[in-house]
Amino acid sequence: MSWIAFTVLAAFSQACRNALQSHLSQSVSVAGVTFARFLIASPLALLYLLSLYQWQNVATLTPNSKLIMFVIAASIMQIIATSLMVLLFKQNNYAVGAGLAKSEALMAAILGMWLFGSSLSLIGWVGVAIGAVAVLMLSGFSLKLFRPQTALLGVACGSAFALTSLWVREASLATGLPFLHSAAWVLLLVLCTQTLLLGAYITYKEAKTWQTLWHKRRLTCGISVTSFIGSVGWFSAMSLQHVAYVKTLGQIEVFFTLLIAMLWLKQPTKTSDKLGLVLIGIAAVLVMLS
Repeated sequence: MSWIAFTVLAAFSQACRNALQSHLSQSVSVAGVTFARFLIASPLALLYLLSLYQWQNVATLTPNSKLIMFVIAASIMQIIATSLMVLLFKQNNYAVGAGLAKSEALMAAILGMWLFGSSLSLIGWVGVAIGAVAVLMLSGFSLKLFRPQTALLGVACGSAFALTSLWVREASLATGLPFLHSAAWVLLLVLCTQTLLLGAYITYKEAKTWQTLWHKRRLTCGISVTSFIGSVGWFSAMSLQHVAYVKTLGQIEVFFTLLIAMLWLKQPTKTSDKLGLVLIGIAAVLVMLS
């Protein structure tokens, strides 16, 4: 059941990272906010991998074409997904888009079955469906707020994150190493690829973004560190368990987000929030039982 602990860690870290990214997006470009996730996460990933080998010296990674293909695909898709999420931060009806972006678990189940032939149990499907309803409820989804452009952006974001997660899992399985080491290797390779790609783009297209991120270095470091911790959790959990189950349980991130809103932003909870949290709890129990 280690995947449960890793998922909880990832969900908490992601809630913290999203709050910091939302703040940074007010003064930095979409590419800059996305790059903040990877800037110092790569050296942290290297230190993490080296520490794993000090703890348990297993075989070193032998690269293969399947691994490289999935790493590159996941790296590019996560950049796209994160950029779409930052764009959602800037929407007037952000709640609708953010709620649909959390369709990631449902999309992971559908795409996983379609692309990789993976399947869920009946209880698992019910849990994923209840989780999808819960995050829509918690996001404040309303037909009155519905806008096709934001809705499409949210679904595209959720689908992009789902594909990223599926390809990360396939990359981890392609290493042939124990789950901690396989997840750490894939994390390092993905982060290095993303840092090089996005760093080159910013240098060529948005050179001033480097200066802006330096001025906001404390916030940037906070985003990178929480992103790294979250990625360790996600990558490790997805090396052990079906992506749809991991992402459904990971919806407890909403609980942590509401907790941050209450304690930090002093925002009261609504009745719909409490009902949504109950549904997420039910969904989490169902995927753990499945």
